[in-house]
Amino acid sequence: MRRLDALQADIGVLRAVLRGMPPGPAHAQRLAAFYAPQAVDYDRFRERLLHGRSALVQGIPLGSAARVVDLGGGTGRNIEFFGARAQRIASYEVVDLCEPLLERARARGVRYPQLRAIEADATRWQPDAPVDVVILSYALTMIPDWQAAIANARAMLKPGGMLAAVDFHVSAAAPVAGREHHGWFTRAFWPRWFGHDGVVLDAQRLDALCEAFPRHDLVEARATVPYLPLLHVPYYRFLGYRP
Repeated sequence: MRRLDALQADIGVLRAVLRGMPPGPAHAQRLAAFYAPQAVDYDRFRERLLHGRSALVQGIPLGSAARVVDLGGGTGRNIEFFGARAQRIASYEVVDLCEPLLERARARGVRYPQLRAIEADATRWQPDAPVDVVILSYALTMIPDWQAAIANARAMLKPGGMLAAVDFHVSAAAPVAGREHHGWFTRAFWPRWFGHDGVVLDAQRLDALCEAFPRHDLVEARATVPYLPLLHVPYYRFLGYRP
């Protein structure tokens, strides 16, 4: 994409972001209205916003004929981060409520025949058999009943299976020992900034992941945001192991 075309595409995405998540009676309808104008350029723009996905996926061990579920997986972009290892995946089910993004996932399925895009609620949908890996990639912050999403993800894993999550967050004012402590500006600014678009940043989601998966690996970091070069938003990468 030429620079001018890319800039015009970014302006279109930014307009949608600045308008924010529209009101509506149902979460699926709000998602569709918000993301439909962005769907074509979603992956290109979010590549500069949703950091840590590649590193997260590269840390996921895969056996042969692995079964993977990507809850809130949108366009299915995460399967590409597996690289050549995607050949080990027998089934890759992308579950999302946003039909405009799932259309992009179905197009991606031409190159990845194991990919299946499913319009369903991440808090209730279950695969037909337990799976090896569940991915929650920048999804928990957008799921209203996020506690149910964590419980549902854990329930669909095989014993010894892995939950892989990456998302924005902010710490508690007094975080758990050993965890990052974010200052008052970070804790105030980023929840307000992302909340306009239906993204909820808090400390509770990461705490709940650690509680649901006591054996885990956690990395906390910060990343740049497009067109806000002086500000860095906190995010985490989490790999949790089901006993």
